[in-house]
Amino acid sequence: MPRTGIFGGSFNPIHYGHLLLADQVVEILDLDRLLFVPAASPPHKPLGDLAPAEDRIAMVRLAIAGHPRFAVSDLELRRTGPSYTVDTVEELARGGDELYFMMGSETFLDLLTWHAPQRLAALAHLVVVPRAGSAFDPESAATRKILAILGACAIARVEGGVIPARGPFLVHAVSLPLSASDIRGRLLEGRSVAYRLPPEVIAYIAERRLYRDIPA
Repeated sequence: MPRTGIFGGSFNPIHYGHLLLADQVVEILDLDRLLFVPAASPPHKPLGDLAPAEDRIAMVRLAIAGHPRFAVSDLELRRTGPSYTVDTVEELARGGDELYFMMGSETFLDLLTWHAPQRLAALAHLVVVPRAGSAFDPESAATRKILAILGACAIARVEGGVIPARGPFLVHAVSLPLSASDIRGRLLEGRSVAYRLPPEVIAYIAERRLYRDIPA
């Protein structure tokens, strides 16, 4: 059964931190492909600072071009209303692939505020990736509470190329100290974003004059 990773987010804009993390997760989990899924209107984020959806997905396409295992899905952009992750994963599950949904450790600790988290965990393995410098504790009371509600005993560790049969999985990957909000702030102030974004994305942002009239 093919293994497909799912990397959702606003990608506002996509940057090298996203790309490095995705490449490492593909390698660690030996995924056949990883789908970048830009959100149209993420329920947990304000809309005021979002570039248009068509621009964000265009930037993702530019950023991932040439990577043999990266692909992009416009599934959430074609859906009206808020983009609930579980709806997206449910639709992707119909393709028959084994699904691995990527999330940061902070997001995992927030999971119970999401729509239908138990259903999400039933449809896909949850791949928990702590950020650099994160104090995430897989044994903490908060983590255990989430695991209990998901029907899991512990977060399995992926080590030495051995992938446990059941998730959630804890994957340690190098993360760059980059944030889309900082990049938007730099663009708004006319500062350099070199070495933070692929050159093709920087050129697209300049051509479309993005992130100039929205708050950082």
